[in-house]
Amino acid sequence: MKVTIIGAGNVGASCASLLAQKNIVRKIVLLDIREKLSEGKSLDISQMLPLMESNTEVIGITNDYSKSKNSEIIIITCGIPRKPGMSRDDLVQTNAEIIRSVTKKSVFFSPKAKFIVVSNPLDVMAYVSYITAKIDPSRIIGMAGILDSTRYRFFLSKKLNISPIDIQSLLLGGHGDTMVPLYRYTSVSGIPIKEFLSEEENDAIIEKTKKGGEEIVDLLETSAWMAPSASIIKIVEAILKDTKRIFPCSVFLRGQYGLKNIYLGVPSIIGKSGIEKIVELQLNRKENDLLKKSGDHVRNMINKLKNFNN
Repeated sequence: MKVTIIGAGNVGASCASLLAQKNIVRKIVLLDIREKLSEGKSLDISQMLPLMESNTEVIGITNDYSKSKNSEIIIITCGIPRKPGMSRDDLVQTNAEIIRSVTKKSVFFSPKAKFIVVSNPLDVMAYVSYITAKIDPSRIIGMAGILDSTRYRFFLSKKLNISPIDIQSLLLGGHGDTMVPLYRYTSVSGIPIKEFLSEEENDAIIEKTKKGGEEIVDLLETSAWMAPSASIIKIVEAILKDTKRIFPCSVFLRGQYGLKNIYLGVPSIIGKSGIEKIVELQLNRKENDLLKKSGDHVRNMINKLKNFNN
């Protein structure tokens, strides 16, 4: 099996490294527009792999999409990252043009591929990729909910002084400040979270989760990459191994949760075909209102894009 990663920056290169160490694909193509960048990083990763007992081949390519031909999965990580003081929304116009361009080239050479979109603002970029590729939306997945959920689990574990491995959580909605916490669906080894902390205390942790990426940007002056890369690998494994895992991902909604023609984070079953089923939860009024607000925010950004559907 062959996986192409577009963008050899921090996220793309880390994703290539983690995936190669799994030894579950035959070839990884790391592609970037900048000369020598992907070649150098792929060489460094390749020289590590004998120590990891991996036979995966990693090759770096500068701007030649023909080398991605017949990929099983295309991972789009390219685009400009956030700088201190920037929100994900500030990236929308520039990154939309980039995503449109790379999607066109990628789908031409790999018409049967599944796409995982990582670039910000995530939900809008997944939508741009979908309308550009003109393929079934089940094959275009936005990676966000897994990252948001794992950040939430981390902060909860620190608050409760327990292992994050034992925390099960679910966050819906857009990637960013409009994410929707599901207090009722959060538990610790099956024990409802309400047995550990109040909804008000949980809301404070949700606010910290919303700022989790921003905190890293302020510290490093660029976006996070290790946790996003690990989140991508979860989706890749679910597709390649056809495991039918349920993950919160940004997917195309056709009436589910009362929303249409928009990409937004909801729980989904992922297998070899991509998004195999959207799981529709029975939300209460507060949760529904928050999800609608999140959807409205994403739709407003889409409406502001210029010439994105040409």
